[in-house]
Amino acid sequence: MRAPALVGVTLGPEAFAALFASARETGLRLGWLELASAPAVPLPPELERAAALGALRAVAAGGGRSVAVKPVGGAPVVRDLLREHFLGCAVVLVRGLEGWPRLEPEGEEFRLWTAAGRGRRLGAAALVAELARPRHRLPRRAP
Repeated sequence: MRAPALVGVTLGPEAFAALFASARETGLRLGWLELASAPAVPLPPELERAAALGALRAVAAGGGRSVAVKPVGGAPVVRDLLREHFLGCAVVLVRGLEGWPRLEPEGEEFRLWTAAGRGRRLGAAALVAELARPRHRLPRRAP
């Protein structure tokens, strides 16, 4: 399976609603990854206890959603996270990822920064098409 494009963002998912909608219209899947030092929200107590007791994974599913808790021994490994959670995604927006490319909303469009000081302004449909190109995919050796 092909690796997705990784794009760093600083804003929340609402800022990229047009991008998610455009990807759905074209049949592409986008993912969202939060890289943080601690969980952003309290974990369901049963899942936390199961993980603390040594469960490989603790998962709750229902109501159209699933939540998974997996104990890890160190810093997140982006390549492992992609393989475990984002198979089939063309693009993963990552909050907390430093470096390039980066994405910022600008009114009804987006600015895609590909190198320091160099950026392109694109509408949602054009941006989805651009990010789906092979040149933006994760290289074989990832962070």
